[in-house]
Order: sequence, then structure tokens, then C-alpha cells
Amino acid sequence: MSHRPPSGLAAVSAALLAMNRQLEMRDVLKTIVASARELLDAEYAALGVPDDHGGFAQFVVDGVSDEQWKAIGPLPRQHGILAAMLHEARPQRLADVREDPRFEGWPSAHPDMSDFLGLPVQDGDETIAALFLANKRCPRPAGGCGFTQADEELLGILAQHAAIALTNARLYERSRELTIAEERSRLAHELHDAVSQKLFSLRLTAQAAAALVDRDPARAKGELQQVAVLAAEAADELRAAVTELRPTALDEDGLTATLRTQVQVLDRAHSARVTFGTHGVRALPAAQEEALLRVAQEALHNALRHSGAAHVQVRLGRHGPATVLRITDDGSGFDTDAVRSEGRHLGLVSMRHRADSVGGELTVVSEPGKGTTVRMEVPGG
Repeated sequence: MSHRPPSGLAAVSAALLAMNRQLEMRDVLKTIVASARELLDAEYAALGVPDDHGGFAQFVVDGVSDEQWKAIGPLPRQHGILAAMLHEARPQRLADVREDPRFEGWPSAHPDMSDFLGLPVQDGDETIAALFLANKRCPRPAGGCGFTQADEELLGILAQHAAIALTNARLYERSRELTIAEERSRLAHELHDAVSQKLFSLRLTAQAAAALVDRDPARAKGELQQVAVLAAEAADELRAAVTELRPTALDEDGLTATLRTQVQVLDRAHSARVTFGTHGVRALPAAQEEALLRVAQEALHNALRHSGAAHVQVRLGRHGPATVLRITDDGSGFDTDAVRSEGRHLGLVSMRHRADSVGGELTVVSEPGKGTTVRMEVPGG
């Protein structure tokens, strides 16, 4: 049976929806090239996002195995046909890319390519990427290109939507960076308070030891022992600050490890006991893990700063086909109806928005004098 590419409005619609469903930049790039390659029935597809130094900040391929891609070597530079697409901002449809005067060759492990179709991806007047396909999987006309004018027009539509998807991904990454910066600033403030308290106690104890050293050496010795204890605690707090204020480890360590680390830091930084428990949780999509982490951080901030709780519990586990996050405190609680009617939100609107954005559900149960439970459930895991 011959290979038949997807066709028709449904296939185009599916490609465009897939392209705009992703938020992470790398996922967006992979979806774009995979959609373009499948829809136009090409053997190879690639998309490069240029940097400001004559190379590519990111370069994603489809149709090349991981082993072959590693063998090819470093990312390509902005030269030849790639440079033409970026700088001339017009389509390039070639019967044989190897015969074009701008062709400068490729590494020995690079797959052999002939017919070629490439377009710039533009956001207004700015060229933000170069998208190209090679080796149309169909009979080629004698001396001609397998890619047709209709293919070029279709790739042009994909390129326009790719520009939207890439712009959205850029905005999403900037939003994440701002959120991370805000969270690091808040944690820095909390850790600063904790370390400052330890250092203040250390100073007073050292002064007491100095005053007692001549008239009561035994008591002075006891105070100096306390100085050693306080100094060790202050050192622990500083180490915690250094660890916590590094860039978020969510991408590398996953949600469970990241939550556990943050709970440990908050437990040291506050007088309240903060504990974490988990069971049966598997990895979730990146967007869901980030939403769960941000909700946990907001709920912990409310519990530790506003409730006067002596104990805050964070639990993450499976519940049937879903993953459930639960943050419970024994603090003062609040009247949820009054908070809503008075326009005070305590971050509830933000938490509900994060839950909704990943197909989850958020519930908040609280009464004055009876503590608060924040529960977020997402499908999967």
C-alpha cells in the first residue's frame, strides 16, 4: 500500500489545534515540525529559531533518529538556504537543494536531501524562525520539485499559525520567569526573617556570655554552648536559602521532589510545623505539575502568613484516575462567603485559574476557628 498523507480541512484543523495546544517552547517547536511533515507528506522537517550570534538558539528536526542527530554534530549556522529564509523573508521552493548556488554542503552523517520547501516564520516584520521540509514522498516530475504551489500555500498557513504559537510560548516563558522571580523574592524574604532571628539570638547570647565570663564562668560556658547551637542553626538556614533560591528544580527533579524540598525549607523558616507526604504519584505533564506547585505555594503562603497555624500538612497522592494535592492547616480559618463578598481573595482567584487552565478542579473548605483545606485535583498521574 502506498503512503497516504492526511488531507482535507479536518487534517489541517487538527494540525493547527495541536500547534496551539502546547505552551512549553520545546513542545511547540516539536509539534510544528511534526505537523508540517505529516500534513505535507515529507521525509524530513526542521525548524530553527535564530540567535543573535549567527547560529540557532533552538533547532528541532523530525524524520531523523536521535542517534543520527547526535552523529550530525553541532547545531547548524545561519548560512546558505537557511540564511536566505531568515534574511530575505520569502519562500524557497527548490527542485534540488544541492544544485542551488547558495548550498554549502552538510556533515557526513546528514541525510541526503533533494527537493526542498522552506518558509520564514514571521511575527509582523520580525523573522522569528525558519521552517523547512525536504524530500516530498511522491513521484517527482522530471527535473522538477515534488513540492507544489499548493504545498507552499499550505505551509504558509502553517507558518502563520506557527508564529502565533511561538509568540504565545515566548509570553508563557516570560510569565513563568516573572512568577519564579516573584516566588524567589517571597522565599528570600521569609528566609531572611528566619536567619535574622537566629543571628539576633546569637548576638544576645554572645553578649550575655561576655558579661558572665569573669563573675560566673560556669554560666558563661553554658551561654557559649548555646552560641554554638545558634550558630549551627543559622548556618543551616543560610544553606537552605542558597538551595531554595537556585532556579526552580521542577523540570529536573519533578513535582514530588520539588514540593518536598520547599516544604523542608518552610518548616525550618517558620515556627509552624510543615510536613509533606506522598503516595503513588507518577509524572504529570509539565503544565499540570507547574500548576500544582504554584497552588501549593500560594496555599502555604496563606497558611504560614495569615492563619497562625501550628501545623500545616501537604499531601500529594493518587485518587482513582486523578492526582490530588491537599494543603491542610489548623489555623484560624475564615468565612469563605465573607471573603468572596468583600472582594478579598487570599489568592483564591489565582489558584482557581491555575486549576482551570490544566483541566483541574480546586476546592477550598474553611470556617473561622476550624482551619483551612485547599484541595486541587487534576486528571492523570
